Amino acid sequence: MGVEVVRYNFRLRAGSNAERALLDEWHRCRFLWNEAVHLQKTGARPTSGKLSKQLTETRRRSAWLRAGSQVAQQQTLRTYARALDSSFAVKGRNRPKFKSRKATSPTLEYTRRSFRIQEGRLRLPKGVTIPVVWSRKLPSEPSSVRITRDSVGDWYASFVVTRSTEPPAPAPPGSAIGVDWGVTHTATTTDERFDLPHRGHRKRCAAELAKAQRTMARRRRPKGSRPSNGYRRARKRASQVQKKAARRNQHEARMWARGVVAHHALIAVEDFRPQFLARSTMARKAADAAIGAAKRELVEQGTRAGRKVVLVRPAYTSMTCSRCFARAKQRLELGERTFRCSACDYSACRDRNAARVILAVAERGHTGVDDVRQADHLLGGSVAVRAGNLLPSGRRGVNTEG
Repeated sequence: MGVEVVRYNFRLRAGSNAERALLDEWHRCRFLWNEAVHLQKTGARPTSGKLSKQLTETRRRSAWLRAGSQVAQQQTLRTYARALDSSFAVKGRNRPKFKSRKATSPTLEYTRRSFRIQEGRLRLPKGVTIPVVWSRKLPSEPSSVRITRDSVGDWYASFVVTRSTEPPAPAPPGSAIGVDWGVTHTATTTDERFDLPHRGHRKRCAAELAKAQRTMARRRRPKGSRPSNGYRRARKRASQVQKKAARRNQHEARMWARGVVAHHALIAVEDFRPQFLARSTMARKAADAAIGAAKRELVEQGTRAGRKVVLVRPAYTSMTCSRCFARAKQRLELGERTFRCSACDYSACRDRNAARVILAVAERGHTGVDDVRQADHLLGGSVAVRAGNLLPSGRRGVNTEG
């Protein structure tokens, strides 16, 4: 039996006074974040220690900052320092950006010494008390809490707690599965029983969402004017429709990932990044499929259960034959849903073939199709594929049995 650190999320019933206090605190933290971004753009690289010293000096001069919680402000600067260090450590990651007043959702974080739980209420600094909807019990005393607000306007508290865990149930020995992401089917696997179909939840909510957006357009005031209450209600209604579809996708992805993890010891996942689809003609359908959410659930649950999760690069997975590993000379168009191999006359569903290629690559201990080459002969009706080692000349060697 082990111990793991997890987050427990609960809904908050924030009143008007508590909500006003949380928003005021958020504006102070946002001001400090933006000042740190400005400092980094001037050429300096602020560290957590430097930012803490500057916060102490700034609070001494500003009564507006002293009116807020020092813990929340300090945690904001620490989060910024961690994000900045991660951007320098990982090449290509974007630096922390400016947080605007309208486009950024409020996020506040408090450590254990700055909040308490009394009589079912969350007590924050400066006399802020918020009722919590306790849907389940906390397994231990929380070490920190994060207060957030979603697009609908609902407030949530995320507590960091520790809980004891039992050893995960062992999967059947030798069980493995490959997962290929798509739009027709959100996830196509090597086993048809574990496919994740495309439900189209956002498409079914499109009419209701369009009605709310038309109401928003009618009630929108000129730029620079304060939005009316009718416009705010219409905007909230549109956010509720979008949130309902997103939650349905998240629930289905979670249940699907749980079934995949429970029955397989090796999970080969296509390391697909759906960001580029947002600039294509399939943007709406790709957003409806929620590939990113399903992939995240599968990787997290597989890692937590102790399964072997391998992320395989998607390059050439749709152009490679899963039987003989011969690669097609021309790239398949999106309209071609059947893969046909010219070398061994093998034909199968395009996505199913790609899933089998992903699994074959992962079983051989690689993360890309280029690391596996076609074998020279067949054994028992299947191809004996071995990983090639890089030779000094740049070519890959192939180990065969014979």
